[in-house]
Amino acid sequence: MAAPKRRAKTDPLDDCQSAIGYRFRDLGLLQEALTHASSADHRLVSNERLEFLGDAVLGAIVCEALFRRFPHLLEGELTRIKSVVVSRATCAGISRRLGIDGYLVMGKGMGPYQKTPPSVVADVFESLVGAIFLDGGMSAARCFVLTNLEEEIAAAADNQDGLNHKSSLQQIAQRDFGETPRYLLLDEKGPDHSKCFKISAQVGDRGYTPAWGSNKKEAEQRAAFNALRELAGLPVLPQPE
Repeated sequence: MAAPKRRAKTDPLDDCQSAIGYRFRDLGLLQEALTHASSADHRLVSNERLEFLGDAVLGAIVCEALFRRFPHLLEGELTRIKSVVVSRATCAGISRRLGIDGYLVMGKGMGPYQKTPPSVVADVFESLVGAIFLDGGMSAARCFVLTNLEEEIAAAADNQDGLNHKSSLQQIAQRDFGETPRYLLLDEKGPDHSKCFKISAQVGDRGYTPAWGSNKKEAEQRAAFNALRELAGLPVLPQPE
């Protein structure tokens, strides 16, 4: 009876490159990015320095992307979105989604990778960003970051709960037109216990695309958001009535 064939061993670094969608010219950078301080002979050869660099590169890429995509948002709103997109929770989630945590090289005291602390998993994403930046330049790092954070950027931007569009519109209206925005109630529908309101923002003599909300405060925020987009020359996002 013939002996069963043994499966050829795969190269972890090659598998990792396939998982992240980037091929390194200098594999030493990838090895360093995956090496936790607990397994390194010296912290200078761990991924801590790459994490430091990657954190800065990640922030710059996300800031540029938000600046270009949302010309109607002020600094405060952009900062709020950025804080969500580059948070440790987001970075850890991307690492686990790509399976990067499975390639981490850690000391025995850290335990199996399934129990790796979220902070460590987040750090390895940043160290990879730094390694890709050194290996392929800013364009390669930007491609890697935006490919993997596209959904997070869209989700953070769509979540308007933390964004004060009325405040943004007031600042712009007073700065550019010397006017204070007004909010006009155009319609309402539904029973008394569950009404919806249709409101339009108006700056001077110009009215902007109205928006519906489950209460007046929500409708005013959405109406302000519509006005901000129109003032920036952007199309108003469709909203079901």
